[in-house]
Amino acid sequence: QDGPQRKKRKSEVAEVDKQLDILAIGTAVGSILLYSTVKGELQSKLDGGHDSRVNCVRWHQDNCCLYSCSDDRHIVEWNTQTCRVKCKWKGDNSSVTCLCISPDGKMLLSAGRTIKLWDLETKEVYRHFTGHATSVSSLMFTTVKPMNESKPFDGITGLYFLSGAIHDRLLNVWQIRSDRKEKNAVMSFTVTDEPTFVDLTVSEVKEEPVKLAVVCRDGQLHLFEHILNGYCKKPLTSNCTIQIATPGNDGDSTPKPVPILAAAFCTDKQSLLLVYGNTLQPIIEKVSLNTSESHICLVRDIQKVLSLKTDAALTKVKTPVVNSDTKVLVPGIPGHSTAVKTPAAGKEKKKNKRKPGETEESIEERLGALDIDVSKVKTPGGLPQTDSFAVLLVQGLESNDAEILNKVLNTRKENIVKNTVARMPIHAVIPLLHELTKRLQGNPYSASLMVRWLKSVFTLHASYLSTLPDLIPQLGMLYQLMESRVKTLQKLSRLHGRLFILVTQVAASQTVQEVPEVNQTAKLVYEDDSSEEEGSDDEMIADKDSDENWDEDEEKEEQSDEQDMTVEKEINGDSDLEPENESEEE
Repeated sequence: QDGPQRKKRKSEVAEVDKQLDILAIGTAVGSILLYSTVKGELQSKLDGGHDSRVNCVRWHQDNCCLYSCSDDRHIVEWNTQTCRVKCKWKGDNSSVTCLCISPDGKMLLSAGRTIKLWDLETKEVYRHFTGHATSVSSLMFTTVKPMNESKPFDGITGLYFLSGAIHDRLLNVWQIRSDRKEKNAVMSFTVTDEPTFVDLTVSEVKEEPVKLAVVCRDGQLHLFEHILNGYCKKPLTSNCTIQIATPGNDGDSTPKPVPILAAAFCTDKQSLLLVYGNTLQPIIEKVSLNTSESHICLVRDIQKVLSLKTDAALTKVKTPVVNSDTKVLVPGIPGHSTAVKTPAAGKEKKKNKRKPGETEESIEERLGALDIDVSKVKTPGGLPQTDSFAVLLVQGLESNDAEILNKVLNTRKENIVKNTVARMPIHAVIPLLHELTKRLQGNPYSASLMVRWLKSVFTLHASYLSTLPDLIPQLGMLYQLMESRVKTLQKLSRLHGRLFILVTQVAASQTVQEVPEVNQTAKLVYEDDSSEEEGSDDEMIADKDSDENWDEDEEKEEQSDEQDMTVEKEINGDSDLEPENESEEE
């Protein structure tokens, strides 16, 4: 309700610079929120002043006071430092819709249908004005000094102010005079539709004209320039009208109008800020004023999303147009669709009556006549497809059928889980999370299956879940369950490590015990001072072990040398032992 540009225009005193970052927002329940634009958070909340919808909020330019009006017919003066009501009084017999504070800060304009000027010190009515036939939507002063400078200025007498109302195509200008008899408007500006946004340049010198920018509901902007010098009988028309339209190049040769949402004069009073397009994604542009032309149409190629869709004229009879891309839903289970069949020309309708001797059509033939693919209905193994998984899941959640839910949720395939969660409707996300929480809480062994579903839900539907205002209480049980499981993870990891060390130590000690003792007795003893008998015995053994007996002396010497080498190998333990002895050596 509080326009930031209006607040900045009035906050010209250096003492209230610290208040420039506070934005006052009136709510429908009667409270006022003070939002800090620098910190990006709610600073305080004003309660207890109004019982009904807040219609207008205005800052006082000299102190920290805030004025508000409501449908409860009262005007409230707030102290924003203590966040309490400073004063409250009845403003009108019906709802008060608009407020405006005088340039010197001593007077307050209020309006429902009639307009009243209040003295802020005594809270009494100073002047009455006729007003409008409907509720006033805008009030603002157009001058800060009186036009007649010969008389002493008391701060309010001689000033002009402007008012606009809903469903009223006239903006009236009023003058505050010394006599109480003059209650009617001194002049008026005419526009093409109801004014939705009004901005003006305040006249500070007698010869300086007031420039007025009025945005109407039809999306046009009207510019007025007039010197306020007393009574004017005829309504004044606009000096210039500005419209915005698309070029109409891409596929459509007809230009489409783009609505202007708001307009404000810059500090140099020669250029204008235009806000146009969509209210969710507005485009702001600075335009220099050229009032030599009576009508200006600005061509702007904005995105197709921001283009205005003009509704066609309504008719009593509407013929539906079915495209090839249209998906027609049939009554029954949500998600089932059937192809649109256009009746072929020349085909006669089949009669329901059967001739005598004809057999009755089977169910498969009837389904074929309805253009339903039988192969899709009959799936191998009785396992439903991914699209029917989503339908089954929604049915199970709505009917709380444990058999259907078990069949769907016990799926182990990641692909099927992701596709099912992606195809399920948005309204079934929270019931699915409740069901998963219940299964995690009741049966801990099913956690490995339920976690897959939770992961898919949080991955695919995170944007929807973040928009829910009561998300924390909805998922509180699940969060606590996950927290309790995560807390025990560290303890279980430590226990697992200790048990692993113990088990490995026990296994190692068992293997050491099972190894047999090594026999330390020598297998062969060799003595240098051996007797001739032992020598002859060794020579006989060597002769027996050799492959062939040679008659020549040289070959005998070679054989004895080989025998000596084998004896040395046996002493060093390199001999070929039997398998049992070899294992004992190891």
